[in-house]
Amino acid sequence: MYRDEGDTPGDTVPVPVAIGTGLGPLLVSLQLTDSAFPSGFYTLSHSLEGFAQAGAVDPGSLPLLLKDLLLHGVGPADATALALAHRATTAGDPAAVVRIDEHLLATKLGREMRQAATRTGRQLLDLGHEVFDRPEIGDYFDRVVRREAPGTQAVAAGVIYAATGVPVRQAVAADLFAFCVSFAGAALRLRLTDHRTTQTLIRGAAPVIEETVEAALRRELDDVGATVFASDIMSGRHERAEARLFAS
Repeated sequence: MYRDEGDTPGDTVPVPVAIGTGLGPLLVSLQLTDSAFPSGFYTLSHSLEGFAQAGAVDPGSLPLLLKDLLLHGVGPADATALALAHRATTAGDPAAVVRIDEHLLATKLGREMRQAATRTGRQLLDLGHEVFDRPEIGDYFDRVVRREAPGTQAVAAGVIYAATGVPVRQAVAADLFAFCVSFAGAALRLRLTDHRTTQTLIRGAAPVIEETVEAALRRELDDVGATVFASDIMSGRHERAEARLFAS
């Protein structure tokens, strides 16, 4: 078994995490947005499966749906909550993070979306605490375990990004990129696109991501909430579908 010369058999070699200097923040955001990171995002279609089941989306309209979800759904809701949670964590105000968390959950109209947000958020905090070993992450995960906070995915991400020194703008952009990759992956599995066109879809969303980031950074807590009601309707239908490939 490979080990350092100074280690005795059975010892665990600690791996230092670069926080806030050099490439540290970039490497953290790359790890968290990797599709292999087991946060549960791969189980979600973000209402896309509902659209597909209703015949309300096709390969040509995928970019338009993704744009609407970014600008009017995940942007004013999750991305904004992430930015606010990041700032509150940086300021050392966990009570404010809880308020943001509760507010975001309350804006999610469907049971399916609420469950998806809290399930992936809890998994993200649990794994983030183990991987990055930062007290802010562990403390907030403990709050979620004690049911003192819902632990939505966006707020969990905000806590982790802040605790690992990733700047807020980069954090919001990274999470929106992860959303786009997850959406594109769902489209691929639903056979609405192919591998090459998937990359074009993701790249085409870049200007929309930039616009969404800037808007999210300007909002306050009272502004948090999505207005893509067609997505809520499709999610509600998806809950009652006889066969489902995705959890949302």
